[in-house]
Amino acid sequence: MTSAMPEPSPDAATGTPPRHDQSFILQKIQPALLGLMDGSVSTLAPIFATAGLTGKPQDAFYVGLAASVGAGISMGLAESLSDDGVVSGRGTPLLRGAITGGATTLGGMLHTLPFLLHSLHTALTLAYVVVVFELVVIAFIKYRYMRSPLAQTVMQVVVGGAVVFGVGVWLGRLGAGG
Repeated sequence: MTSAMPEPSPDAATGTPPRHDQSFILQKIQPALLGLMDGSVSTLAPIFATAGLTGKPQDAFYVGLAASVGAGISMGLAESLSDDGVVSGRGTPLLRGAITGGATTLGGMLHTLPFLLHSLHTALTLAYVVVVFELVVIAFIKYRYMRSPLAQTVMQVVVGGAVVFGVGVWLGRLGAGG
């Protein structure tokens, strides 16, 4: 029987995060990160465009729900069908697909949930905060497990998310005549 070893802390001299088991990264972290990024970013434009276009939080919620679940199914299938995991060492297709699909749905639903509120202004404000939180968490996971430089990772994730978010807001305003 083996006992669980505590996670090593970052190297104090270099500040680099600890190394992790490559199979854990390939089979769990990478599919989850892929799903979170896709779910968080791909659902921004439809949700915020709908909110701007209709002015109804409930409409934005249902568009976000449909986009999140649809993207989760699509990403889960795509990941599970991409390879059998034997040659790549990426693990079983079913598990990778489930992780990616679940993380995609979660990533889209987190900023969709505020639209259950009746006030559009309150829902939008809360959704903005949730989006920032999602992007920071994604950047941290990428930094921690993929050993990407933190500043670069934050910049990539935030800029990418901001571009998609901006497109959604712009299209919503354009469609609403504003």
